[in-house]
Order: sequence, then structure tokens, then C-alpha cells
Amino acid sequence: MTVSETCERSGQVVEAYRHCERVVREEARNFSYGIRLMPVPKRRAMSAIYAFARGIDDIGDGPDPACVRLDLLDRSRRRLATVQDVLRRRAEAEALEGHPVLTALADAAGRYPIPLDAFAELIDGCEDDVRGADYKTFDDLLRYCQRVAGTVGRLSLGVFGGEGRQRAEGLADSLGVALQLTNILRDLREDRVAGRIYIPTEDLERFGCTLNLDDSGQFVDPPWRLNELVGFQAERARAWYAEGLRLLPLLDRRSAACTAAMAGIYRRLLENIAARPSQALSTRVSLPTWQKAVVAARALSGVER
Repeated sequence: MTVSETCERSGQVVEAYRHCERVVREEARNFSYGIRLMPVPKRRAMSAIYAFARGIDDIGDGPDPACVRLDLLDRSRRRLATVQDVLRRRAEAEALEGHPVLTALADAAGRYPIPLDAFAELIDGCEDDVRGADYKTFDDLLRYCQRVAGTVGRLSLGVFGGEGRQRAEGLADSLGVALQLTNILRDLREDRVAGRIYIPTEDLERFGCTLNLDDSGQFVDPPWRLNELVGFQAERARAWYAEGLRLLPLLDRRSAACTAAMAGIYRRLLENIAARPSQALSTRVSLPTWQKAVVAARALSGVER
């Protein structure tokens, strides 16, 4: 490669990272507070991971027919293979076709030991979603959570580094499960309107709930039963946070701050849902911007642990 070609390629990589960082700012309103606490090179790598994962997730949740979404997910799988081929030097960088997310991800994975195979598990989880998988037991749901959220934790560890990689991966998985359980409660009504139910059937039966909706899109189950169901799910998520946050001492200061900020925002979201289940069941609960900023500041100072 000539000097001019090297400079051109460098410019493409910088712009690719800028694109990924824009995706994070615009689409990851919670995760961005943690990612911005990282040093610039790691922040860029984390943005590339998030942007690729977000693209996969958007396909799974998209409005297209199932057959179209499955084709698009298969294309994501092929694009992942292309990135891996470029890194193995079996293909030239041109194989990325100027795609900014792929370009950034390939560069990030060349700099950090990011386990790209984990993205394949994320795609598997989204395919389950598209095919309308149901979850009869919590173990069924757990496998889904590990695929769609635990994988992102393992991918992030490739950028974070840290001690005891095998132990850290298990704890990152647990934290990912906690975040996903929080997402499920936050999006309970939105998902139900879209025809998706993530609460395990065994839990619905235990609390005598159906999650059926009336003509106005409101749950028909007695409020007190729904409140008990939400409380039970929230308590389960708290246990996964307690386990997953044991990851923090294994990370360096900035990586721990990033993780603590993300987890802290979601934990507060969980507590808001648990405190006011009826509100969470009628609308999408979120934290105000100032509160997210406070959590991030506390995480960087080491208080949010």
C-alpha cells in the first residue's frame, strides 16, 4: 500500500469511527453516558461494537416481514464473516465496501482482542425473536438474555481488558442478563402491543396474569396481580445486578467507571419501575438527563459501585 493509500485508508477509519460515535449519541441514550468515560481509543472501539450490535437489534425489531428480517440478519452474519476475513488477511480492506460500521469494527478488532464470534450469538438471539420464540421457563429466557445482552458484555471485555478473563466473562454475562431483564420490564407494554411476551409462562401462571390487552391497548389483568408480577421480576433482576457488578474490581478505573455508569442508570430505571409498576405498565419509563449525568459523574469518581 502506498503512502497516499495509507493516508486515504486512515481518513476512512477516522470517519468510520465518527459515524459510530454519532450512532451512540443518537441511539444509545443510556449507554452513551458510560462509553464517554472511556479513553478516546477505547471509546471509539466501544462505539464500533455498539453500532454493529445496534444494527442487528434494529433488524430484529424492525417492521419488515419476518422473511425479510431473517434475510437481513443473514446478511449481517455474512458481513461479520467479511470483517473476520479481513482481519485474517484473506481479504483486502476493500471487501468492507466502505461501510463505516464494518470499517470501524475491523479496525477496533485489529487493535483489541474483541471476540467477534459473540456477534453470531446476538444474531441467533434476534433470529429467535423474529421467529416468535416463546419462553416457558426462566431458563428459556436466560438463554435469550445471554445471547442478546451477555454477548455485548463479553465483546466489551475485549476492549476493557482486565484480570481473570474467564471469571470476568461470566460476570459480564450476569450483568448483561440484569440489563436485559430491566429492558423487558421497561418495554413490557410496547413489546406486548408488537405481539411479543418475554415474561416466562411459568411466572404468568404463578401470578395469574395473561398480559392480554383491551381495545385501547391497556392490560386487562387486575392491577394488583400485575404489580406483584413486576415486583417479582424486579427482584430477580436485582439479584443479577448483585452478581454482575462483582465484575467492577476486575477492571481498570475507566472501564469500571464505564460499566458502573451503564449499570447505575439501568438500576435506577429498574427501581423506578418497581416503585411505580402501574406507570411502567402504561408508558415507557426513562430517567431524566440530569439524573443520568449524576450517575456517570458518581461512576467516574468511584462512588457508583
